[in-house]
Amino acid sequence: MMDNYIPVNSTERAQMLSEIGLKTVDELFSQIPEAIKVKKLNLPEGLSEMEVGRYISRKAEKNVRFKTIFRGAGAYHHYIPSIVKNITGKEEFVTAYTPYQAEISQGILQSIFEYQTMICQLTGLDVSNASLYDGASAAAEAVAMCVERKRNKMLVSATTHPMVLQTIRTYGHGSGTPIEVIPARNGVTCINALKGMLDDTTAGFYVQQPNYYGLLEDAQALGQATHEAGAKFVMGVYPISLGLLKTPAEQGADIAVGEGQPLGMPLSFGGPYLGFMSCTTALMRKLPGRIVGETVDVAGNRAFVLTLQAREQHIRREKAMSNICSNQALCAMTAAVYMAALGPEGLRQVATQCLSKAHYAASKISEIPGYELRYPGEFFNEFVTKCPRDVSKIMKILEKKNILGGYPLFNDILWCVTEMNTKEEIDNLIEILKSA
Repeated sequence: MMDNYIPVNSTERAQMLSEIGLKTVDELFSQIPEAIKVKKLNLPEGLSEMEVGRYISRKAEKNVRFKTIFRGAGAYHHYIPSIVKNITGKEEFVTAYTPYQAEISQGILQSIFEYQTMICQLTGLDVSNASLYDGASAAAEAVAMCVERKRNKMLVSATTHPMVLQTIRTYGHGSGTPIEVIPARNGVTCINALKGMLDDTTAGFYVQQPNYYGLLEDAQALGQATHEAGAKFVMGVYPISLGLLKTPAEQGADIAVGEGQPLGMPLSFGGPYLGFMSCTTALMRKLPGRIVGETVDVAGNRAFVLTLQAREQHIRREKAMSNICSNQALCAMTAAVYMAALGPEGLRQVATQCLSKAHYAASKISEIPGYELRYPGEFFNEFVTKCPRDVSKIMKILEKKNILGGYPLFNDILWCVTEMNTKEEIDNLIEILKSA
């Protein structure tokens, strides 16, 4: 019965074991300590298709979809125009196909090229890759791009998203890159601490804009200090904010990265998401993953190719800048369709709504006794307030009203407001907090 579902049958398994001088599969795994081996899988009896369907449906009913959301912290609730799903849902795009053979995948390559072009326009930088797995891995890859033989230490702001910082540290541990954290003051990076920790071994400095607490960093001053020390300046950016804020290029960034989920992707219980990355021409050859370039064919027609492939699949492994070999093609196309649908003016309108509604919400919440703002600085669409009661109890009260409240930060709350939140919803939130 088992052989019907396992590609290799018992005869073939015996043949393979014989070839390597073994008699049983257990001998093959003899190096694994007995104490950590699973002796028997605790699997239930099999079910029919109908029974499995009912079981999955019961599980799915436990998922909660909140009517109103005031939480961000890295994943954001934005409006997605219907044209986005209408285009990206076409069967010729919803495929696992990887464009290794450029001559038969011009459509996919063009969609990636358009995405790269828009990311360059969004960030103001010269070159973009074809995307990475998510914003955190993009940040960690950017750190690797900065490292040189004599400069191998990376500085990271304490105001970075904790998951991004953890990913950077993981990459750094694997590559032997020391990661040092620059302390914060009043919720933003302490520039004096940065200047004191920069030295001739520093490869670069990473800061998030807006930062984890929603505050706007003085990125230009941070970048200037970094460059004066001969190091690279890396910015992690929230793409919607770039509808209003200066581009990373205008703020002196050598590399810009970020989470592309706000660009047309639903929250979707955590994924799949998209990491975007762009850089200056000087760092172009260090870009990880795929890059699509434009050229002409033998007949002079416009054509697209995979170019500058500094990947371990194409060059000697020890020369490869990264082991990233793929990209989020469908998510990248989603981001491209979203940006094309909105255009520069549409993105500016979304950013303006996020900014103005967040400031309205912050002013109203701050009027409630005990809920004043934690930090004095300027912010985009997220902000931190103190909380006079147990934060978990406040969240439960809101959940009963079908509202997902802000993200708990110990005794504080990190609130987020987007264009999806109406004035009525904000006012309703205020009344509930008052009564609580």
